[in-house]
This record gives sequence, structure tokens and C-alpha cells, in this order.
Amino acid sequence: MPKQEKTAKPRKPKVAKGAKTKKGPKAKAKTAKALKPAAPAEAEQLLSSEVVFQGSLFRVLRDKLIEPGGRESERDIIRHNGSVVILAIDSSKSKKDPWIVVERQYRHAAGQFLWELPAGKLDAGEDALAGAQRELAEETGYSAKKWKPLAEYYPSPGFLGESMRVFVAEGLVAGDAHPEDDEQIEFRLVKLSEVLRMIEKGAILDGKTLSSILLYARINAGKRKK
Repeated sequence: MPKQEKTAKPRKPKVAKGAKTKKGPKAKAKTAKALKPAAPAEAEQLLSSEVVFQGSLFRVLRDKLIEPGGRESERDIIRHNGSVVILAIDSSKSKKDPWIVVERQYRHAAGQFLWELPAGKLDAGEDALAGAQRELAEETGYSAKKWKPLAEYYPSPGFLGESMRVFVAEGLVAGDAHPEDDEQIEFRLVKLSEVLRMIEKGAILDGKTLSSILLYARINAGKRKK
């Protein structure tokens, strides 16, 4: 039988004494700077605007414009009066872990029931705080002694012109709910810690609820550390 040839083991290269080895460049970690609020952009130039759909809640416009920077474009935009979100809190028993008013209702667009904070659209020209107070009373029956703004954001600014303003409502007073005819809402009070666990488990899929709860929890935790 023919002899099997032995495979030579690779040898490590020898480094001459006194020779300096060259190491690969190290990535320098940069400390992230705090983001500054976006400065007002140069105004766009609207060339034409056509209503291609008009519904009871919103309208769709086809806009031709010259964007800041000189680029000409065509955009289909949903125009909406705006909405309010209410983070209704009962902290009478615990400020660290207060009770939060949450709702469960069926959403056809999502094809499922969702857990959400109370929210609703503003009427044309309606003050945001007045709208928030109205929506909380309609959907849950609660009124509140203390109101303060938490945040404002655009949920999908690529095509949706709706802004959502979030208010914190404290000092809750129970009353009778009177939702609109097309609303079937089940609501309950859930501890903040439990809502956060629901978020971690993926049980809450609603964007306004995710952003509002997480921001409030972060602010609340920061206050306790001081």
C-alpha cells in the first residue's frame, strides 16, 4: 500500500527579537452629543394641490411642489385635523407605580383588538386641551383635575399630516362614559409596571400607547432619582 503523506502543520511566523508588532487600528468611540431641535426649514413652494379623496375623517391631496433645496416632486398626502392622546393616571395609592387607564377595542385596519390609551381626533378649529378633555369623558367617563402636555409627534410624516398631542391627566374623577355610536370600548385601570411588562411581551402594538407610556415612565423614573 502506498504510504500516506503527512500534512505539514502550519507554523506561526517568528517575530524577531526587539521587533514591534503592528496592531490594527482601533475604532475611537465618540460620545454622542445631544440632538438639538430641528431648525425651521426653508419654505417649500407649492405649485398645485388637488383633492383626490374626501372622507369624513380626512382628505387625500395630490401636491406638486418644489421642496427646500430645489427638488421638484409630487406627493400624495393625507390631511387631518390632528388628534389627542390622554395618559390618564391615578397615583392616589402609589406615585411610583400609578394606575393607567387603558382601552381595548377592535381596529379594522389592524385586523385585531388592540390595547390603547384613550385618544381621538380633533374637530376643525378645536383647542387640543379641550379636545383631550372631551375625548376622555366620552370614552371613559373620567374627568381630571390636573392636565399637562407630555409630547407632540407625527406618527407617519412620510404621507400623513396628522400630529398627535399627548396630555397627562391626573386627579381622576369617575363619571358616565358616552362613546360614539361606532365605538365599542372596554376600558380598565392597569398598573404602570404591568403596562410596561405588556410592552416587553409584545402585547401592546399601538404606536401612540408605546411612545407615550415609555416616555412617561422614563421621565417618572428620572424624577425619583433626584
